Amino acid sequence: MENKPVWWECKHICKQSGARYGILHTPHGDFETPIFMPVGTQATVKTLIPEEIRKVSDGLILSNTYHLWLQPGDEVVRDFGGVRGFMNWDGALLTDSGGFQVFSLSKIRKITEEGVNFRHHKSGAPLFLSPEKSIEIQNNLGADIIMSFDECPPFHASPEYLKNSVERTIRWAKRGKEAHKNPDKQALFGIVQGGPDKELRKHCLDELEKIGFPGYSIGGLSVGESKAEMYEMLEYLKDIMPKDKPRYLMGVGSPDDLIVGAINGIDMFDCVLPSRNARHGSALTSFGKMQVKNSKYRLDHGPLDPMCDCEVCKKYTRGYLNHLVKADEILGMRLITYHNLAFLKHLMAEIRKAIQEDRLLDFRDEMFQKMGYKMPR
Repeated sequence: MENKPVWWECKHICKQSGARYGILHTPHGDFETPIFMPVGTQATVKTLIPEEIRKVSDGLILSNTYHLWLQPGDEVVRDFGGVRGFMNWDGALLTDSGGFQVFSLSKIRKITEEGVNFRHHKSGAPLFLSPEKSIEIQNNLGADIIMSFDECPPFHASPEYLKNSVERTIRWAKRGKEAHKNPDKQALFGIVQGGPDKELRKHCLDELEKIGFPGYSIGGLSVGESKAEMYEMLEYLKDIMPKDKPRYLMGVGSPDDLIVGAINGIDMFDCVLPSRNARHGSALTSFGKMQVKNSKYRLDHGPLDPMCDCEVCKKYTRGYLNHLVKADEILGMRLITYHNLAFLKHLMAEIRKAIQEDRLLDFRDEMFQKMGYKMPR
């Protein structure tokens, strides 16, 4: 086995769907895949302490390069032993490149071959981020898995724009790899871009493989395109992505997308959805999305989800949670965040079990019926 900081080994291919069950090895733990990673944007999964994160995750979480660079600063985080030491997290960690935030939060930006000039999303102060700077920041943050700095173009950008963007992303990926100072401790993933253009996606992937990365991410999906378009691209990429490397679908986390993603060979997912929804009083349940603040739950003595055995569903009623959400109490956000992440942790365990039992398509049909999802056409 290669002596690398991260590698993935396939343990089983679902005979019914072709989905992959495997083990992701990192310096801070081994993880069954497919896996969902909670997002700890600013060295915190919002409202939860690390001990709680450990209970509602599989031990691998994500932090954000852009936000930690701006506050408190990557050198400050490095001084505390990286993000893991800073937030007292004993699990494994992945950081994104900051590219998505640069392109989504900054209304005024100038893309050059060197990098991107843009403005702070709050103060308006001028900033500059390049492939080398992104890697330097991530080296300081000390994650087990880090991302290449890429451009995340609009899904339906013009063909000419998409082509130029992909070529730039490839060049930036090469520069980032050359700037990476800790390849023995941090695995650098390449990011496949190309919008809805399958030939462009394949070209991007082929060129990234020539550069060589221990894992490959799929970027530029779940950015406003339809589910049908996203699923079509995932189905296409399933057969051309490297079979011996981990595949990471960035920014995707709704239950239906996790199941379909797994069917299409995805090993890793992340998304702010479970914590963001919780802050707006929305819970993930085995019967679909639940708006906890609805008045019909005011006198409801039942748990959020009768099928869930997390600490929140064991101890608190819908009526109490309805009150907390309506009163804008932080505890309501905390409890629903805890439940939502526990729900997705359980869902991923069920997905892995279904893969090993060669019945993931049956599992999809069962879950879609229970939760009210329909496959897009």
